[in-house]
Amino acid sequence: MEDVFNTTILCNNCNQATKKSYINKDGFKIRTMQCDSCKKEWYHPGDMQDYENFSRLRNKCFQVKLRYVGNSYAISIPREIIQFEEEMQREINEMIQMSLESPERVSITFSKKIKHILK
Repeated sequence: MEDVFNTTILCNNCNQATKKSYINKDGFKIRTMQCDSCKKEWYHPGDMQDYENFSRLRNKCFQVKLRYVGNSYAISIPREIIQFEEEMQREINEMIQMSLESPERVSITFSKKIKHILK
Protein backbone atom coordinates (compact mmCIF):
# COMPACT_ATOMS: atom_id res chain seq x y z
CA MET A 1 0.00 0.00 0.00
CA GLU A 2 1.31 3.46 -0.91
CA ASP A 3 2.08 5.83 1.97
CA VAL A 4 0.16 9.12 1.95
CA PHE A 5 3.32 10.97 2.99
CA ASN A 6 4.93 10.08 -0.38
CA THR A 7 2.59 12.51 -2.16
CA THR A 8 2.46 16.29 -2.29
CA ILE A 9 0.21 17.62 0.47
CA LEU A 10 -1.28 21.11 0.32
CA CYS A 11 -1.85 23.16 3.46
CA ASN A 12 -5.57 23.63 4.11
CA ASN A 13 -4.97 27.14 5.56
CA CYS A 14 -2.84 28.80 2.87
CA ASN A 15 -2.99 26.28 -0.02
CA GLN A 16 0.83 26.01 -0.23
CA ALA A 17 2.76 22.78 -0.76
CA THR A 18 4.14 21.29 2.45
CA LYS A 19 7.70 20.17 3.06
CA LYS A 20 8.78 16.79 4.46
CA SER A 21 10.52 16.91 7.82
CA TYR A 22 10.80 14.91 11.00
CA ILE A 23 10.97 15.42 14.73
CA ASN A 24 12.75 13.33 17.33
CA LYS A 25 10.48 12.60 20.29
CA ASP A 26 11.94 10.43 23.09
CA GLY A 27 14.20 8.66 20.60
CA PHE A 28 11.45 8.13 18.02
CA LYS A 29 11.83 9.63 14.56
CA ILE A 30 8.35 10.90 13.66
CA ARG A 31 7.80 11.98 10.06
CA THR A 32 5.99 15.29 9.59
CA MET A 33 4.76 17.56 6.83
CA GLN A 34 5.23 21.27 7.53
CA CYS A 35 3.90 24.34 5.77
CA ASP A 36 6.64 26.95 5.34
CA SER A 37 4.27 29.90 5.18
CA CYS A 38 1.95 29.30 8.18
CA LYS A 39 4.20 26.79 10.07
CA LYS A 40 1.37 24.29 10.54
CA GLU A 41 2.63 20.73 11.07
CA TRP A 42 1.06 17.31 10.45
CA TYR A 43 2.43 14.12 12.02
CA HIS A 44 2.51 10.75 10.25
CA PRO A 45 -0.34 8.69 11.78
CA GLY A 46 1.61 5.41 11.74
CA ASP A 47 4.59 6.95 13.49
CA MET A 48 2.32 8.56 16.10
CA GLN A 49 0.61 5.20 16.76
CA ASP A 50 4.00 3.55 17.33
CA TYR A 51 5.01 6.37 19.67
CA GLU A 52 1.75 6.09 21.65
CA ASN A 53 2.26 2.32 22.04
CA PHE A 54 5.79 2.98 23.32
CA SER A 55 4.55 5.66 25.74
CA ARG A 56 1.90 3.31 27.13
CA LEU A 57 4.50 0.59 27.78
CA ARG A 58 7.04 3.06 29.17
CA ASN A 59 4.58 4.36 31.76
CA LYS A 60 3.57 0.85 32.87
CA CYS A 61 5.42 -0.74 35.78
CA PHE A 62 6.10 -4.47 35.37
CA GLN A 63 6.62 -6.93 38.22
CA VAL A 64 9.13 -9.62 37.21
CA LYS A 65 10.62 -12.63 38.96
CA LEU A 66 14.30 -13.06 39.70
CA ARG A 67 15.49 -16.66 39.23
CA TYR A 68 18.79 -18.37 39.90
CA VAL A 69 20.00 -20.34 36.85
CA GLY A 70 23.39 -22.02 37.17
CA ASN A 71 25.82 -19.40 38.42
CA SER A 72 23.72 -16.47 37.22
CA TYR A 73 20.49 -14.74 38.04
CA ALA A 74 17.82 -14.45 35.35
CA ILE A 75 14.79 -12.24 35.02
CA SER A 76 11.81 -12.84 32.80
CA ILE A 77 11.09 -9.99 30.39
CA PRO A 78 7.34 -9.45 29.99
CA ARG A 79 5.92 -10.58 26.66
CA GLU A 80 4.43 -7.13 25.99
CA ILE A 81 7.90 -5.56 25.92
CA ILE A 82 9.35 -8.25 23.65
CA GLN A 83 6.38 -8.10 21.25
CA PHE A 84 6.67 -4.32 21.06
CA GLU A 85 10.40 -4.54 20.38
CA GLU A 86 9.89 -7.19 17.66
CA GLU A 87 7.08 -5.21 16.05
CA MET A 88 9.10 -2.00 15.94
CA GLN A 89 12.38 -3.57 14.82
CA ARG A 90 11.56 -6.35 12.35
CA GLU A 91 14.51 -5.45 10.13
CA ILE A 92 16.95 -4.45 12.87
CA ASN A 93 19.28 -6.75 14.82
CA GLU A 94 18.69 -6.74 18.53
CA MET A 95 21.27 -6.88 21.28
CA ILE A 96 20.48 -6.59 24.97
CA GLN A 97 23.01 -5.11 27.37
CA MET A 98 22.72 -5.39 31.12
CA SER A 99 24.66 -3.37 33.68
CA LEU A 100 24.63 -2.98 37.44
CA GLU A 101 23.99 0.69 38.23
CA SER A 102 23.85 0.31 42.01
CA PRO A 103 23.45 -2.54 44.51
CA GLU A 104 19.67 -2.40 44.06
CA ARG A 105 19.38 -1.36 40.40
CA VAL A 106 20.02 -3.38 37.22
CA SER A 107 19.83 -1.59 33.86
CA ILE A 108 18.77 -3.41 30.66
CA THR A 109 19.43 -1.57 27.37
CA PHE A 110 18.08 -2.59 23.98
CA SER A 111 20.60 -1.47 21.35
CA LYS A 112 20.28 -2.00 17.63
CA LYS A 113 22.44 -2.28 14.52
CA ILE A 114 20.68 -0.97 11.45
CA LYS A 115 20.78 -3.38 8.47
CA HIS A 116 19.86 -0.64 6.02
CA ILE A 117 19.15 3.06 6.26
CA LEU A 118 15.46 3.93 6.21
CA LYS A 119 14.46 6.78 3.94
